[in-house]
This record gives sequence, structure tokens and C-alpha cells, in this order.
Amino acid sequence: MKSIKSWLTMAVVAAVISALGAAAAWAIPLAETAIYIEINATDGDAGIQIFLDGEGWDSMQVKDPYSRVVLNVAAEGGVALQGITELFLESAEPSFEEQPLEDFLALFPEGLYGFRGTTTDGRPLRGTARLTHRIPDAPEILSPEEEEEVDVDDVIVEWERVPNPPGSRIVAYEVIVEKDEGRLRVFKADMAGYQTSVSVPAEFLEPGTAYKAEVLAIERSGNRTISEVEFETAGGGGGDDD
Repeated sequence: MKSIKSWLTMAVVAAVISALGAAAAWAIPLAETAIYIEINATDGDAGIQIFLDGEGWDSMQVKDPYSRVVLNVAAEGGVALQGITELFLESAEPSFEEQPLEDFLALFPEGLYGFRGTTTDGRPLRGTARLTHRIPDAPEILSPEEEEEVDVDDVIVEWERVPNPPGSRIVAYEVIVEKDEGRLRVFKADMAGYQTSVSVPAEFLEPGTAYKAEVLAIERSGNRTISEVEFETAGGGGGDDD
């Protein structure tokens, strides 16, 4: 016959398991979570990006597959009272000379990352996102060519289709055109994974201006690789001569 102490121990364990199960069931799921790698092949660097969206919260923690904390956010003052919904962050991006890619990947192992937060009224928030090391090749930009001068009415960004990474596939491309001075974004297009060109409307461009075009190849888990090219639009027309 089991002792009273044994029965009490079993009862406590059962109560703890029941409480944990109830807490998990009670937790509010985050609306969206993501963690992915962004590599700039032109600059030769890499960074991690994290995104989450959910009911207003005042604290959030992200842990890697080994339960190591990689992000800990706590709101204060008015922000804590108001609550945060969306959060997007980009890490610093040291060059591969300072931080080789293998060292970067070791900091962020593949696997399931856990998101744990608390709403402004004390309820738990939960979510997960999977990070992979399936990184796309760099897109080869065919046009415009580096330092090419093009007419504002004829700016077409074209690239070679990127092969699918092992175990994944290219699901989308993103094209961004920025003013070279000040890095002001003037045009952005989200393209399907089978598309390889996009025309930039003339109204987004100015004559005689330096620009940078970026093409991002995005694979299924969200990892992306960027290629860049700088170009210039043909000079603006002068006034009529007398």
C-alpha cells in the first residue's frame, strides 16, 4: 500500500501538469511570427530579421531551439500601458571579413524558435517560427548594367531566375529602387517566383539622378539574398535656347 506521502506527491505532480496544460490552452496565439536570414551578396554580409504581430503586449522573449534567449523586449511607461502589436527588427550586418558566414550561422542554429510574451492585461502570448539555413543564390541582374545610363521611360530591372536551394524553392522576388543619395526608396515591387523582370514607371524616376536597384530572391522559409546594381538616368532637359 502506497504511503500518504507518495499519494500527495503524485497529486501535486498531477496538479502541476494540469495547470501547465491549462495555461498552454489559455495562451493567446500570436497572429504572425517569422525569423529569417538576409544576405547581401553585393556588400558581402548577413543579418537576422525577426517579425511578430499579435494582441497588444508589454513583454516578449524569443528563444532558439536550445532554449537560449536571443531577444528580450520589455516596454516601459506609456508604451507598456498602450501595448505593442507589431515588431520588426534587423540585426547589424558585419561583413564576411569580420564575421564569416559559418560563424554567423552558428549564432542562429536551424530549428524552431519560441516566442513568449505577455499582454498588457497579463495574459500569455505564444508563437513559434522555424529558421532554416536554406539560403538562395544571389540573383544575377541583367539590366540595368552597373553604372549604365538609362532613359527614365525605359528602366527595366531584369534578372536571371535563381535555382531552387536544396530542400526548398524560390517563392518570390522583391525589387527595390532607391535614390543613391540618401537611400530614399522610390519604387518597390513584389514579384512571383517565376517572374524575372519588372518595368519601373517613369513617374517614380527623375532625369539625371543616380539610383540603386536591388533584387531579392526569397525562398520558402523566408531566407533571402540580395544583389544590387547602381545606374543613372539620362540628364534632364534644359530650357529652350533663345
